[in-house]
Amino acid sequence: MSPYGPPGPAPAPTAASVRRRTLRRAGIALGVGAAGAVYLWHTDPHQSGQLLLPCPFHWATGLLCPVCGGTRMAYDLMHGDVVAAFHDNAVLLTLGVPAVAWLVARQLAAGLRGRSVRTGLTARGNAVVLGIAAVWMVARNLVG
Repeated sequence: MSPYGPPGPAPAPTAASVRRRTLRRAGIALGVGAAGAVYLWHTDPHQSGQLLLPCPFHWATGLLCPVCGGTRMAYDLMHGDVVAAFHDNAVLLTLGVPAVAWLVARQLAAGLRGRSVRTGLTARGNAVVLGIAAVWMVARNLVG
């Protein structure tokens, strides 16, 4: 035991520190995302022989995982081809992209106001996401 008594709860972060942390994280994410987008802009994932990370699930099983086609989808969206992006991964485009955009906007807006927002899903949210992913994976592997 410490000679100063039992440790108390950590002090709540100040609004200014939450804003700084939010801006720092947003700047890092923007920089990493921009670097990835610049690389992907010039690297067509539809062509074989490109230096891109393969899907480990597809590599190991030969089956398409729920996010297979996400890199091709991002490439097609950056080049303005929404139809091809939909073809690459319809569920990720129609459900995943808007959900992630909403979560990022919510986190950024709260952080700039100096508030911390809990991220993560409830048990029911996890079940819904996993259920959609499982149904999508089965459907796309059965249909081909």
